[in-house]
Amino acid sequence: MPEKKGAAVTSPEDAMKTIAGMQTADPSAAARLYLAWMEGLGDIGSEAMQFVAERIAEDVKTQHEILHCKNPAEIMAIQRRFLQTALDQYVAEGGKLMKMSNEIVQEAFASPRK
Repeated sequence: MPEKKGAAVTSPEDAMKTIAGMQTADPSAAARLYLAWMEGLGDIGSEAMQFVAERIAEDVKTQHEILHCKNPAEIMAIQRRFLQTALDQYVAEGGKLMKMSNEIVQEAFASPRK
């Protein structure tokens, strides 16, 4: 187990030591840990599906705009805006998913021990 009680898990080795210690000290701890992970993974799955739905809506909107263009310059401006928006959204979503993943691990290892 990590040196300090309640210390953040910072490496895979720390995580494995913590899990092994939990299983030794309290066999039901592993079940609570896995439950916390599964709940968190469900949240990540929901977030990812919402993001995909928003991106598809953005794709459809862009295609609609392109269909109504009058000249190539308009198409280039729409495509440029689309790519910039997509890049910004993917970067933001990546950060959000990373933060959620970190919170899942921290919460799972902070689960109350009986």
